[in-house]
Amino acid sequence: MAQVINDHQKWEGKAYAEVTGIKTEQVWLYLQDFGGLNKWFPTLTTCLLIQGISGEPGCVRYCSGFKTPADKDKRTTSDINWTKQKLLSINPSEYTFTYSIIDGNVGFNGYVSTVSLLPKKEDDDGCVTVIEWKYEVEPVQGWRLEDLDRFIGNGLQVMAKRMEETTK
Repeated sequence: MAQVINDHQKWEGKAYAEVTGIKTEQVWLYLQDFGGLNKWFPTLTTCLLIQGISGEPGCVRYCSGFKTPADKDKRTTSDINWTKQKLLSINPSEYTFTYSIIDGNVGFNGYVSTVSLLPKKEDDDGCVTVIEWKYEVEPVQGWRLEDLDRFIGNGLQVMAKRMEETTK
């Protein structure tokens, strides 16, 4: 669900994925590990905390190795995509955090994202937690809005599946 907001051409999007068989509290433990995104996000080979304390606002992670829809047009196989991301806020009691991309070579200028967990069902039949990933960013050169929405949505679906596999 992507859209262009106002005349400033800021892109905004939202993706959802369901994680089944794991309580919301456990999904939160996976996601609040700010330096552990490479365990879950597809094609992300490196995620290292490079500043601050994980889970505290102001900490910064370095992420690299991911592929993007624009790669086939502008990058060679020796180029590595990378970003530095700063945790802006975190609220464990509401299962939500917000971060921004502060540097990188993928053209995500003005990128801010909020990730939230929405407990859907927790009873004797099982647990279902919805991960909501909202973002806004200035238009990205070489991308279409649909590409970014698909990139985040597909990545989130793989993250949910990988989390579910931890219980098997």
